[in-house]
Amino acid sequence: MAEAGRALSVAGIVDAAARTLAQAQVENPRLDAELLIAEAAGLTRADLYAGPLELDGETRRRFESLIRRRAGREPLAYIVGRKEFYSLEFEVGPAVLVPRPETETIVDVALKLIAQHANCRLLDIGTGCGAIALAIASNAPGVQVVATDISMDALAIAHRNAVRLGLESRTRFIRADCWDTLDGGEPLGRFDIVVSNPPYVCDSEMARLEPEIRDFEPRVALDGGPDGLNFYRRIVAGLGDHLLHRGAVILEVGNGQAAAVATILEAAGFPGAGVSNDLSGTPRAVHGKCTR
Repeated sequence: MAEAGRALSVAGIVDAAARTLAQAQVENPRLDAELLIAEAAGLTRADLYAGPLELDGETRRRFESLIRRRAGREPLAYIVGRKEFYSLEFEVGPAVLVPRPETETIVDVALKLIAQHANCRLLDIGTGCGAIALAIASNAPGVQVVATDISMDALAIAHRNAVRLGLESRTRFIRADCWDTLDGGEPLGRFDIVVSNPPYVCDSEMARLEPEIRDFEPRVALDGGPDGLNFYRRIVAGLGDHLLHRGAVILEVGNGQAAAVATILEAAGFPGAGVSNDLSGTPRAVHGKCTR
């Protein structure tokens, strides 16, 4: 009976924490509570219910601290320091956006193109933690990847992810503001494929974002200007100087932006720009090939 009582005590602690998170309007309160108690105890979520478990005082204190952070709407990925993307685990932190499932659409489209052009050179603009670049590199061994970001802190995280995933030899990280390399770096050169998940939140939407995004994720990686399209214009303006003949570009877009971004691409010499949906059916990737 004592063993059962200890097992129930963990469930009770999780229940109480889930209620706290629910009151804070966290989207998945019980799941987050389970993940955070596992994090505090150094266990997996499955371990919590594999048998009787007793938490010592230090583990309880760690867990309570984690729950306070989550109740303050700090992203779960920042609290635990990692996030899965395309079946790979990435280190994340406040210097980078949290990778999202819908962004996997960009990787899917890129890998389909690479299947027709296996040994190619690919550029990821605004790489953040390196999720897109490294997911592509992991699944396309013949591709040489260059990944850029304006943030040195983001590039440091991306580089650590490349090392941990064993992809450092095929991924080069460069500090750049869109096409302009910084710190005296050499020009980026030309690529077969350019991909990007650029800042695309328009000014009027910033205040309406969920607290996890608005208050914690880096604004430089979110703010797309008055209409959310500033960075698309900058990327497309430089494609002529950086894409090889018949090269392709793949851009993530926000809800309702696909038509506008396709128009920007078509006006720059990418006729018939295509649109791919994410798993929820939302237009998420705009892509085209250069004909000039």
